Amino acid sequence: MRALVSCIALLALCFSVFAQEIQPRVIRFGYGLDEQSNQGRAVQFFAEQVAKNSSGRLRLRAIGAAALGPDVQMQQALIRGSQEMMVGSTATLVGISQEMALWDTPFLFSSAAEADAILDGPIGRKIMDRLQEKGLVGLVYWENGFRNLTTDTRPVRKLEDFNGLRLRVMQNEIYLKSFNLLGANATPLPFSELFPALESKLVDGQENPYNTILSSRFFEVQKYLSITNHVYSPWVMLASKKWWDQLSADEQKVLRDAAVASRDHERAYSRKESVKAVAMLKDKGMLVNELPAREIERMRERLCSIHLLIASNVGKEIWQETQAALGQLRGRKPGNGNIANLAASSGRGQTDSPGGAPCR
Repeated sequence: MRALVSCIALLALCFSVFAQEIQPRVIRFGYGLDEQSNQGRAVQFFAEQVAKNSSGRLRLRAIGAAALGPDVQMQQALIRGSQEMMVGSTATLVGISQEMALWDTPFLFSSAAEADAILDGPIGRKIMDRLQEKGLVGLVYWENGFRNLTTDTRPVRKLEDFNGLRLRVMQNEIYLKSFNLLGANATPLPFSELFPALESKLVDGQENPYNTILSSRFFEVQKYLSITNHVYSPWVMLASKKWWDQLSADEQKVLRDAAVASRDHERAYSRKESVKAVAMLKDKGMLVNELPAREIERMRERLCSIHLLIASNVGKEIWQETQAALGQLRGRKPGNGNIANLAASSGRGQTDSPGGAPCR
């Protein structure tokens, strides 16, 4: 009788799967880091969830280490419909959808909890939904993390230490202008070209979250790690709209549910590993220093014009919604002591940057 009940249950499960509109599909999913990185492990978790939720009918072919090209190339492949899915930086999407520039704002978030609330809330969804008119479907944001500097020539302990530093940045206008304003010679390079550029001394340093610094073995070619937490950097999971629109509602639900599960898993794992990464980087011989609060404030002040640029790029509505939401999260009344008025005032008067430093 027990065997009969089990058999009936199995048949019922199979019937429910076949009753859904889920066709056998192989999904090419590209990403930039290697499979042992936090990103790679999260992609594997996503693949397992997709297979589980579709009873194996949807199968992810995960292709890492930028084997399908850097983020910009994969984004274009998705738009053309020659690749199905990817996860990558929001910063490289700015050329496609300028609202994505919001996430490049220096010192926008003061904690991961703030980032989660904004990214997963109405503002994050509104920005992601605008990708559809460009040929992309945004599913969820993952965590890349707060970005910090590594250098080989000297540590960065104060603002003046940026002067003349040849620093690799992402192929993104905000990153270029921000680090040039700080005094560095910003050099845009795809991530896939970064390690050899550091090894050959083409650039002196770079900026990335702890986990990426560790998994990419930058400690082999960089001596110093300077903690600035200057930008919270998300990743975004994308699908080709041409391909997505061909999926049934059931198939889309499988992918959306798996994406949400992977987001929660990736963030929890990333944050746990980030704590370990700093200790491991020290063990690998990197010299770690944290910038004093006053130097961080000086960086914020120097970058106030970047806030104006981003406000212009993303639009007054989104900019002010974000500042109001952050004000509420921080217990402030909207419009009182935040930089929501920065776009409207064109910088006249004194307001506060997201991290609390004055923009004059």
